[in-house]
Amino acid sequence: MSNPNQVAGGHKANLNNPNTSDEAKQHSKEVLESGNVDTSSSSSSSSGSTEGKNPNNVAGGLKATLNNPNTSQEAKDSAKERLDAM
Repeated sequence: MSNPNQVAGGHKANLNNPNTSDEAKQHSKEVLESGNVDTSSSSSSSSGSTEGKNPNNVAGGLKATLNNPNTSQEAKDSAKERLDAM
């Protein structure tokens, strides 16, 4: 099951993407406003779980997030917490 915060984050990103159609933006807006974020898809990459993944690769990705100027402060804080927990 995917993380509802990541699903919501995807919809928020969609609203700010200049390459996204107005119809897609409207759909994302409706999903966010309704609070009915679909979490039924199961993707190990979006689950937040590091089980079965190379810990060095996970740490490298989290460090990259911390240093990416295009990453939100919320994402950086989350990456820092996950790195500290490793």
